[in-house]
Amino acid sequence: MVLKDRFIIEFYASGNELEGTRVRVCGWLHNIRDVGRIKFLVLRDRTGIIQAVFKRGCCEEEEFKRIGKLRLESVICVEGILVRGKAKQGFEIKGEAVRLLSEPVEPLPLEPDTSLEAGLATRLNYRWLDSRNPKVNMIFQLEAHIARIFREYFRSEGFVEIFTSKIVAAGTESGAEVFPVIYFGREAFLAQSPQFYKQMAVIGGFERVFEIGPVFRAEPHHTSRHLTEYHSLDIEMGFIEGPEDVMEKVEGFFRRISKEAQTNDEIRRILEEFGVEEIRVPREIPRISIRDAYKILEEEYGKKLPYGEDLDSEAERLLGEYVSEKMDSDFVFVTEYPWGARPFYTMRLENEPEWTTGFDLLYKGLEVVTGSQREHRYNVLLENLKDKGLDPGAFEFYLSFFKHGAPPHGGAGMGLERIVMQTLSLENIREARLLPRDPERLLP
Repeated sequence: MVLKDRFIIEFYASGNELEGTRVRVCGWLHNIRDVGRIKFLVLRDRTGIIQAVFKRGCCEEEEFKRIGKLRLESVICVEGILVRGKAKQGFEIKGEAVRLLSEPVEPLPLEPDTSLEAGLATRLNYRWLDSRNPKVNMIFQLEAHIARIFREYFRSEGFVEIFTSKIVAAGTESGAEVFPVIYFGREAFLAQSPQFYKQMAVIGGFERVFEIGPVFRAEPHHTSRHLTEYHSLDIEMGFIEGPEDVMEKVEGFFRRISKEAQTNDEIRRILEEFGVEEIRVPREIPRISIRDAYKILEEEYGKKLPYGEDLDSEAERLLGEYVSEKMDSDFVFVTEYPWGARPFYTMRLENEPEWTTGFDLLYKGLEVVTGSQREHRYNVLLENLKDKGLDPGAFEFYLSFFKHGAPPHGGAGMGLERIVMQTLSLENIREARLLPRDPERLLP
């Protein structure tokens, strides 16, 4: 007997090749319909569903009766012959045997098939059931694709992948809170970003680096767009002429995502399920300085922000609407952020030190990327720290990188969950994190 262990979707892709062969498919019992002499079992794995039809006489009578008593969400393997059927998938299994691997031992607290109708808190409490919902599962399949595209794109651009420590001696963001940890009797912190270490790698001769890894922010936000732990897609590149060099690479990455959304069947299937026709990345993403953004917000929407302040969430949303309507783009770079809103390592404009080389990329009205050219001159870094009211002594380990020759460099950090959230138009970023952490949630 020939057994072919395949994901369900592979049967539909190569049905003609496999038609008439004996197959074995394992997954969860999605549905069952018992009409006496015939029992219909719908099996689900992460790629889709397939129906198995068992007719009386296919097996021993006791076995046939047992099939009709299987509980939904039991883990089973079905063996039989792959045939053309009436189901919309085009193929079904003429069942011969069922092997029960495990079954629920109590009533399901959340039905996977209808989990999206439950409250988000309930879904997160039973994430292992919620993620069995094919549409929910697709969120994380897309997330995996975006991480893969990030890795492939930046490798193709000459970047080297690095893996930095997540236990650090000092915070990297001058305004953000950090999680302290006890490190063999000394105080240490969970990394807010790999910022210092990716700069060290550039200075250390790698020149262009990237990393995919978790970052931690001990900020008591209770919004639909903040997490205390998320995955960051980070890049840093040396020997740049200015922040445009970094923005060009960021733009290329999103253009690669857009291209794959058109050519990759699995990504297209996910986007179609969420009603997304395309990821609109124009030939050149618009650039708007934050000073021009202030004017647009006031003149177009009557929203006046204090000059020199950061954009708030409403301002980002309104700018997203503006570029969508006026420039036919889901993306916009906001550039030259004010010095007061950026970390000490951001390079300031030569003749306008109250403004910086810092930029954000907004995607459908939400910041998904933050970047800048970094200050690489040791003496200027010292002045920047003092200007921020920070003690240079607390950053000595970082400053030491710059004492022995540092090239002009810059980089960016991108929020993986935010990219997925905006691509699929999810209402809450917790939907885009398999195990989200916020000020209240520490389980599962």
